[in-house]
Formats: sequence, structure tokens, C-alpha cells
Amino acid sequence: MDTSRLSYQFGEFTLDVAKGSLLRAGNEIKLRPKVYEALRYLVEHPGLLISKQELMQAVWPDAFVTDDSLVQCTLELRRALGDRGQKLLKTVPRRGYMFSAEVIRRAPEREVSRAGGPEETGDGLRVSAAGIARKRPDLPLPRTSLIGREEHVAAAGELLLREDIRLLTITGTGGSGKTRLALAIAAAMEAHFPAGVQFVSLAPITDPELVATAVADALDIRQTAHRSIPQSIAEQLRNAGAFLLVLDNFEQVLPAAATVAEILEACAALKILATSRSTLRIYGEQEYPLPPLARNFAVELYAQRAAAVWPGFAITAENAAAVEQVCDRLDGLPLAIELAAARTKVLPPSAILDRLQSRLQLLTGGALDLPARQQALRKTIDWSHDLLNHAEMKLFRRLSVFAGGCTLEAAEAVCNAKLDLGIDLIEGLSSLVDKNLVARTDHAETEPRFGMLETIREYAAERLAESEEQDAARKALAAYCLVLAEEGNPELSAEERHRWLAQCDAEIDNFRSALDWLLQKAELDWALRLSMALFRFWDMREHLTDGRARLQAVLRLAGESHSRERARILHFLGALAASQGDHAASEEFLGRGLELYEELGDQSGIAATHNALGIVARDRGEFVLAERNFERSLENWRLLPDRLAIARCLHNLASVIQIRGEYARAQRALREAAEIFEALGDRSGAAWSISQQGEIARAQGDTAGARRLYERALSEFREAGDPWGCGRSLTDLADIDCEQADHARAQASYREALEIFAGLRHRRGIARVMEGSACLALARGHAARALKLAGAAAQLRSQIGVPLHQYQQRTLDVALEPAWKSLGEPEARRAWDEGANLGLKRAIQYCLEQPGSATSA
Repeated sequence: MDTSRLSYQFGEFTLDVAKGSLLRAGNEIKLRPKVYEALRYLVEHPGLLISKQELMQAVWPDAFVTDDSLVQCTLELRRALGDRGQKLLKTVPRRGYMFSAEVIRRAPEREVSRAGGPEETGDGLRVSAAGIARKRPDLPLPRTSLIGREEHVAAAGELLLREDIRLLTITGTGGSGKTRLALAIAAAMEAHFPAGVQFVSLAPITDPELVATAVADALDIRQTAHRSIPQSIAEQLRNAGAFLLVLDNFEQVLPAAATVAEILEACAALKILATSRSTLRIYGEQEYPLPPLARNFAVELYAQRAAAVWPGFAITAENAAAVEQVCDRLDGLPLAIELAAARTKVLPPSAILDRLQSRLQLLTGGALDLPARQQALRKTIDWSHDLLNHAEMKLFRRLSVFAGGCTLEAAEAVCNAKLDLGIDLIEGLSSLVDKNLVARTDHAETEPRFGMLETIREYAAERLAESEEQDAARKALAAYCLVLAEEGNPELSAEERHRWLAQCDAEIDNFRSALDWLLQKAELDWALRLSMALFRFWDMREHLTDGRARLQAVLRLAGESHSRERARILHFLGALAASQGDHAASEEFLGRGLELYEELGDQSGIAATHNALGIVARDRGEFVLAERNFERSLENWRLLPDRLAIARCLHNLASVIQIRGEYARAQRALREAAEIFEALGDRSGAAWSISQQGEIARAQGDTAGARRLYERALSEFREAGDPWGCGRSLTDLADIDCEQADHARAQASYREALEIFAGLRHRRGIARVMEGSACLALARGHAARALKLAGAAAQLRSQIGVPLHQYQQRTLDVALEPAWKSLGEPEARRAWDEGANLGLKRAIQYCLEQPGSATSA
């Protein structure tokens, strides 16, 4: 470079490079040569942090000097500049120096005339004189349209424009569309980065040391002597404005995050948008997790890609359901959907769905010009898996046994049962979350859970099957499930029961998986224990069909062995069948169980079975038979020391006696039951006795007395912390208010009851409130709303297999008959069907709405 006329001006000073002198208002200020060299280096790099080592290397390149020499040099320089207050040359403690004055560079004419070309430096290396500030946006041209990510483009773009965010990292599992989204964001934000936008693909790089070089090559920058690439980038961007650097596929070069931090620190005008399966984990990073596509967008993507290989393809009424199921099975992963759609050339969607038993085998053969790792779904996950260390791989494959995700405690119990994991579990799990192979989800009622997309879990399960750990991991899962299930067997408080049920809700898929494995391996003892321990959960959460199927499978496996356990399972099967209204099956199961109990001489089993047979007879309207069974049950219980069972049987006996109109006798039975409950400190049991006394008062026409008893029961239930009882009493009170035309009060009670039952996920309770609300709607003149609510309740009962008892159904039909007559059959049927098609969440919302509103008509 011609330095004959090159100079730098800062304030009233001029550094004349040709003369090697410093001038102030035209007068030369004498400097020692090394002081001049230091000043020149600082002036050539204004606004940048210069480390002590860098400055010493620039001033004394061929000699070894100590910090003392540099300190003396800077003291002389400050004295010459009159800079005692460090306004020009600032010391950054423990880091170096910064020349903070505004510097104007006076270049020779011929240098200026070729601005934008390369500028020779004294060491023979080249730096772009115009710098990257004049670069045009450099982004790969997407070959497909963006589907379903528009909101993410806007949201991520807003984050990128925030002053406090310098690094935005889009994270997600392989094939989720991170690169495509980053390109869309960069294109959308182009106008906000006048200095330029540069895309850098790191996919071909595996050595973190080469990341800085890849960035420099993309920006046409070569390092000058004593300058790092981050410093060179900062120098070139100085005064150029905002610049966006897009770093794609960072996950395999994560140690280079330190380079990214250095670039950001050196250049205030720069922002970085990165894509990675794992965060960079540097200070100030903002993560943007990319979720799978929503179903409607997944279907749209499938249709577009399928039409690309089979132009006549379109979504029709015949193939829509199959396409939706394909997209659901593929977890909404764009890459997986594109690979599946590519098969449309030879297979219709229904055939693709049939072949999706193995997602990984079917989904191969992507576009040949895609990166190799994206030509098959397996290769995409291989790419992430191969980045794990040995211990992380072990944890990854063992986690695949969790069909429904897991808590930290469960992961520890199952994945490190033999203390052979080789890594701290929290550390290993955090690493898998960072790499987007595992996702964390938070739940209101349980601790955070960790799980995998099914596509990734299938891959991990294959890895587990290839190892020698599969049976040990599956047995460890069964052991964990057994411990959790049996925690619900003792009598728990309402709060403890609620907590246990919430845990079981979260683990239901793991329970199923564990029980299936135990049956497959003929592990009968554990299968018996787990299935019996889960009865309370199946019953209280109304998983009636599921519970029956699994109990029957265990019963078949038991054959003629384990008589006592078989008797209990038959009892449980009878109870579940009775809840579904399958009275014939219930009586058969209970009868077989009773025979076993009699053979065993098990008096408590005999008593419990007669009680259950009484309930079945009562529910099918055979009240004489029901009373006979309850009496026989009570006789057996009185021979045993279980007073709680006596009280519960008295309660059931009172219910059928009341139906038969023997009110005084029913009240005596309830008073005895209440006395036992109170003596045992069972406030909830006593409250149920009070509630049933309200039923008797109401049956006798004493509405005021019934209200007092229901209100008393509600108070007791609240004190006992029994939400099921609270919901029932509120419903009873609402029924009375509805009968007495106190509609506002009835609406309030139904609302509170519905909120309680919805929180408990007690669908029978929800259906009961909807049926009461239907009667209330009709009483207020809203016939269509009444039938819509009744239709929703009927559909809910159908889904869980719990119909109303015959006498209850007759009562409801009579109550709603005016609604059918007032609307006429077509309109009434339409309202009923609308309710039946609402779905649970929308039905609850509809029921909670005030009648007469625009949305509740």
C-alpha cells in the first residue's frame, strides 16, 4: 500500500504515516519510535479492545519484553497526548487497551478510487478495503414454499430486532425445518441489516477450529498479522451499520461457541442467527425452540410435496383421514412428511399409513441433492446420535422404554437401576435436552417430564434392542410402575389420592407398556400385582375398557393358578363391567369370583362380592335381589372386624331400601353408618351418609329439609377436602334450585360442580352436570341448548361406556321431552348431534357459558 500520503486525524492531532510523526495544530510532538509504533497500531484499530499481548507483539515483534515496557510506553503516550483522564486511550482492567477517539483516515487518491478492492497491508496479507459493509445479502434461494411457519418468522424476527438479543438460536430435532425457517427469517429481516446478511453453512465442518475460517471465507476476510478473525470482522464492520450472520447446523461444532462469543464481543454492530439441535450455551443467547408442524399445516405440506411427484394428487374425502394419520404418526416433522409424500408416486396414503409400523425403514429416498443426512430419516437421527458420547448414548437408548415420557425420578430408577450409567443423570438428561433428542414439558399437577418424539423414540428403541440391555431396562420400568401403582392401594386422604391419580395420569402409557411386557414375558407374579394395583386408577379415571381388557389378559395367563389373586381380579372385572352397564358380564365375573372365595373360605371376599352383586342388581332395577345381596354382605361383614366395610354396606343397603319407599328403615341404616364413620374419624364417609339422607328427604317431598342436608353435606365435604363429594352435593343443590326456578343459583352451583369434576377429570360427574344443565336450559326456555347439552352428555357416557341407569334415563327422557316437541324432530336432532360432536373441552366450555350469549345459543 502506498503510504506516502496516508494519515490519521483524531481531534486536534494528526498521525502522519509518511513522516512517522505526530502533529498537533501543525506542530510536531516528539515520540520515541516504540511509542509511535504503539500509537499507530492503536489509531489503526480505533474502538477495538487490544490486549496487552497483542499490542506488545505489534510493537516488539522480534523481542521479548515485560509488561513494564508496555506500561512505560502508554505513560509516555498519554503524556504526549495530554490524556491524563484516559479520554483517548482507555485502560480496560485485566484485558488491555482501547483507543476511543474518533479517527478519520486520509487515504491516497488512487487507493480511494479503487475502494471496494483489496488493500495491501504491510505483511503482504489482504483485507477488503470497503469491507463486508458493501456486501449484498447472501442467502441460498429456497426451492420450496414455507408452510405453517409464518408466525414463527414474525415471532423470531421480533426477537432478532430487540436490542438486548445479539444471538438467536433456532433449536429443534433433526428434520424439523430449522434451516428453512432461518432462511425465511433472514430474508424477512434483510431491510433491518443495511450492512448485509451472510449465510454460512457449517454442515460440512466437523472441526470446531475451522468455524472461524469458514466465517472469514464467507465474508471474504483474511486475517492480518496480530489480528484474530473476530477482530478483523469487527474492523471491517466499523461504521457500516447492522449486519446479520446466519450460522447453520452448529450442533456438530459446539466447542466453537467460544468463537461466536468472541465475534459478538468484538463487533457491536453484528447479530447472529444460528440453527442447531442444541443451544450454544453462551451468555446472552436467546433460544427459539421450533415445534413440529400443526396438523393442518402438516397435511398441507404433504399435499404439496405429493403433488410434486404425482401431479394429479389432491386431498379428497377418501384420503384425508389417511393423510392426517400419516402426519400424526410422523409427529409433524417436516422432513419425515416430505419423505412420506415422496412415496405417493407408488403408494396411496392408506398404503403408506399401513407401512408406517416402522417410520425409519419406509422414509428413505429423499431428493438426491439434499445433504446425505437428510435423504433418509434414519440418517437425520444418526447425525444427532453420533454427536453423543458413550454414556449419553446409553441414557438415550434406555429412555426409549418410556412410552409416555418420564420424570427425573423415573429416569434415575429405570435408566440407572444398576448404577452403571457412567454419567450424572441430570447432566446426561440436560445434554439430551440441549441436543433436542429429548424434550422437557411442564405440568401443573406433576413435576416436569422428559420425553421423545415417537420417531426419535423408535430409533432409540432400535438402539436398545441392538444392545444387551433391553430386558433389563423393560424390567426396571415394570418395577418402577409397580411401586407407583401400589402406592395407591392403602386408604389415602383426598389430597393424597388426588396427587396419586395425577401421577398415574402422567404414567398411563408407561403402565400399559410395562404390563404388556410382563404379559409377553409371562412374568405372572408381577403382572398380577400391577394389574390389581391399577384397578383403583382404572376405575376412578374411568379407563374402564382398557382396565377390563388388561385384567382379562392377566386372568388368561394365570390359568388355574393363583386362586386368591384370580378371585380379586374377577371382582375387579365385575366392578368395571357394572360401571359400563354390562350387567350380564358383571354378574358372570362376580359369580366366578364368589365360587373361588367360597372355596378359599375367604369371608371378606364373600362379603365384598355380595355387595358388588347388590350394586349390579340395583343398577338394573332388580331392587328385591339387590336388597337380598346387601343383607347377605352385611351379615358377613358383621362377623369381621372391618367396621368401615360395615358402614359402606349399610350405605348401599339404605340406597335400595329408599328406592323401595321404606324411608324410616333407610334412615336407620344411614344413622348407623354415620355413627361408624364418625367413630372412625371418616368425615367424608359421614358426609356421604348425610347426603343420602337428603335424598330420602327429597323423595318424601321435603325439599327444604333436603336442601339443609345437602348444604350440611357440602360443608362436611369441604372440611374433609373431598372434591368428589363437593361436586356431588353442588349438583344436588343445583337440581333443587332448578326445580324451584331459582335459575341463577342453580347455574352457579352447576358451574362450580363442573369446574370441580373437570379438574378431577371425572367424566361421569361432568356428564351428570351437563344433564342437569340441560334441564336448567329447558326451564329457562332454551330448548336447543338443552338438547345440545344432553347430546354432549350422552356422547361422553358412550365414550367411557357408562350409560345412565334405566330409571335415571327414563327420568331424563321425560324431563327433556318438551324440548323435542317444541323444536320438532329435524331441528331437535340437529341440536343433539351438534352437542354430540362438540368434544369434551368444547362441551365443558359450552356448558360454562351463560345461556343466551352469542356462543351458547
